Amino acid sequence: MAAIIETTNLTKRFGEVDALNGVDLAVEPGTVYGMLGPNGAGKTTTVRILTTLITPTTGSAHVAGFDVVRDAERLRSAIGLAGQYAAVDEILTGYENLEMVGRLYGLSAAVANQRASDVLELFDLTHAANRQVRTYSGGMRRRLDLGASLVGRPTVLFLDEPTTGLDPRSRRDLWEFIERLVGEGTTLLLTTQYLEEADRLADQIGVIDHGRVIAEGTSDELKSRVGGDVVEFQVADPAQLDNAVAAVSSIGSQAPAVDVAEAQVQVPVESTVGAITQVVRRLDEQGILMRDLHIRRPTLDDVFLTLTGETIAADDEAAAPKARTARRGS
Repeated sequence: MAAIIETTNLTKRFGEVDALNGVDLAVEPGTVYGMLGPNGAGKTTTVRILTTLITPTTGSAHVAGFDVVRDAERLRSAIGLAGQYAAVDEILTGYENLEMVGRLYGLSAAVANQRASDVLELFDLTHAANRQVRTYSGGMRRRLDLGASLVGRPTVLFLDEPTTGLDPRSRRDLWEFIERLVGEGTTLLLTTQYLEEADRLADQIGVIDHGRVIAEGTSDELKSRVGGDVVEFQVADPAQLDNAVAAVSSIGSQAPAVDVAEAQVQVPVESTVGAITQVVRRLDEQGILMRDLHIRRPTLDDVFLTLTGETIAADDEAAAPKARTARRGS
């Protein structure tokens, strides 16, 4: 099946900064492609090129059969975009914003009106439909902006960290709507820092770091790269964290990962048989007390840590990366 989104050696340079360093993508129609990476990795730059907002420095990109540079004007009618920040007219009402977008897509007045009403209901904004957007809260503006990207029922939809700023209920509602859209044939490219979001929605996930796609596959395929399970424990005395890492460093299949803020150590193991016993024995020999010892399956965070030596995490309120340490021994 021919790719509906395809890039070849895509690069973008801003002055002395290489934002993209040769991105190759191939997204099949009717699927969700999740682009996972921290702030500054190149996710938004990729989306801006694919949606004709900026041009690449080198390389090529095609969306829905259109070249993003040569066919930019025609491409815009086939795509939808919701960026990281709400882009709505504060003077207009919520309803008027959505109706205007529908008319710009070339919809008839009747269809634009119906789509506007549908979107307002979907995002629980019907009660505020006739209020000026400047009276909306930040979360309401975000929901309206997401709704505007859906009014035209685009062939390809780009959502750049779409659930940032949404409450858990609105986030789940959006996920369900995305799943319905994709079921009806829409293709979606989604950038996110929410690991749960990529896990649930994405058919394929590309891990991007420093402007390159460093790994690609389904969620299960990526997790299999970590291998086995993870033995995780917290050190009772944070001053003993380095000693704890040294004590268990030879047990795992890879070097332990450390979260200094939580005084937590994660040890990837190929087999759990005897692993916990070894961890307890090594720490006991060094007189290191621990708490909250358990075994868990690998997560996408473990994948990113394995690939880059860093974790990716998002604050529930702002989707901002949390400060933490890199993998020890990398």
